[in-house]
Amino acid sequence: MHNLATECEELIKDKFKEYDEICLINSEKVLNAFRKNAVSFIHFNSTNGYGYDDLGRDTIEKVYADIFKSEDALVRNQFISGSHALTVALFACLRPNDLMLSISGLPYDTLHEVIGIKNNPSSLESFGVKYDQIDLVNDDFDYAKIENYLNNNKVKLIEIQRSKGYSTRKSITIDKVEKVIALIKKVSPDTIVMVDNCYCEFVTTKEPTEVGADIVVGSLIKNLGGGIAQNGAYIVGRHDLVELCGERLTLPGEGKEVGPSLNSNREVLMGLFHAPEVVKNSLKVATLASAMLEKLNYNVEPKWNDERADIVQNIIFNDENLLIKYCQGIQAYSPIDSQAMAYPSDMPGYDDKVIMAAGAFTQGSSIELSCDGPLRPPYIAYQQGGLTYEYGKIAVINAIKNLENYGE
Repeated sequence: MHNLATECEELIKDKFKEYDEICLINSEKVLNAFRKNAVSFIHFNSTNGYGYDDLGRDTIEKVYADIFKSEDALVRNQFISGSHALTVALFACLRPNDLMLSISGLPYDTLHEVIGIKNNPSSLESFGVKYDQIDLVNDDFDYAKIENYLNNNKVKLIEIQRSKGYSTRKSITIDKVEKVIALIKKVSPDTIVMVDNCYCEFVTTKEPTEVGADIVVGSLIKNLGGGIAQNGAYIVGRHDLVELCGERLTLPGEGKEVGPSLNSNREVLMGLFHAPEVVKNSLKVATLASAMLEKLNYNVEPKWNDERADIVQNIIFNDENLLIKYCQGIQAYSPIDSQAMAYPSDMPGYDDKVIMAAGAFTQGSSIELSCDGPLRPPYIAYQQGGLTYEYGKIAVINAIKNLENYGE
C-alpha cells in the first residue's frame, strides 16, 4: 500500500503545488491582518463574567473582518458549533412572515429542526417564518428558476450551503457562488444572501464576502481554528447584520459589547495563524485518498484532479460494511482513542444512525482527520481534515488496508 501511495503522490504532485500556492496567498492575507491590527501579547489576555472591554476578543473580530474583506465580524466561543452560529444568524435576520429560500437544496441535517423542515416548537416556522427551497441541477444552481422565483416572491433571505453535508451532490465552488449572487442582486437587491461556509475557508484565495455575500458563517473547529481553537464559530459580513447577530447571541442593547473570552484568545489567534497551512494539509490528504481509492476501483468524489470547494472527500461504498470498516481504520490510526472501535449509533439532530471516526484533540473537530457517514444508501464516507499531511497519509494507508482485509 505504501508503494501505491508513492505512485499516487507522483500523479498528484501538480495539485500539491497548486495547494502550496494557495496557502502562500492565504498566509499573506492572515499575516497582513495581524500586522494591520497590531496583534500583541496583550491580546492574549482574557476576561470573565460579562466580558466588558475584552481587547483580545475585539481585535480578533477586526482581524477576521480584514481577512474576509467584510464590514464587521462576530467571533465567539459562546457559539457551540457552526450550526449554532447559523441558527443565530437566521433568527437575527428573519422576522414573522418573512420568507427564507435555500437555493442549494435541502440544508444540512442539524438545521432541519431549526428551520421547521422537521417539526420543533422552537423552529423558525413556529415563529411564522416561511421556508422554501430550490434544488441544484447537475450540481449547479438553477439560475432560471431562481430568477423566476425572485420575480414573483418577496424573499427576505437566501441561504447557500457550500459544502455537501451528508448529501450526494458536489460542493459549490466560489465561482458558482459569485455568479448566483450577481443574479440575485440584479433581480432582488434587498434580499440578504447568507452563505454557510463550513469546510470551505482557505480552500481557494477568495471568500464569499469578497464576491457579494451579505453574511457568511463558519466554525472554529473546522478550517479557521487550525486544530488549535477548542470551540466557537464566526459570523462576518455587513455591519448591520453582524450587529443583529450579536444581539441575538447575547441580548438587545448589549450585543457584541459582552461575552467573555475565557482564556480562548491566544488559541483562536494561533489557530487562525496556522489555518492556511492546516487547510493545505487537509487538501493534500483528501487528494491522496481520492487517488489511491480510485486506483483501487472505489467510487470517489471529488476525483483527485477535480477543482475542490471544501476539504471533504467522499468515498461512495454502496456497502454498509465497507463504510464501517473504513471509518474504523481511520479511528485506529488516530492520535486519541485509537484503541476505540467506531460503531454506528444514534446522534442528536440526525434521523439515521451515524458512524463517526474522530480521534481528535478537540471533540468534534473535523479539521483534525475524521471520517463519518450516515447508515443509509449509498453508504458514503465523508472524510475531512488532517493537521499534517504525514499523519493523514499514515491513517489513509491503513484505513485502505482495513478495507482490503475485509472478508479475508
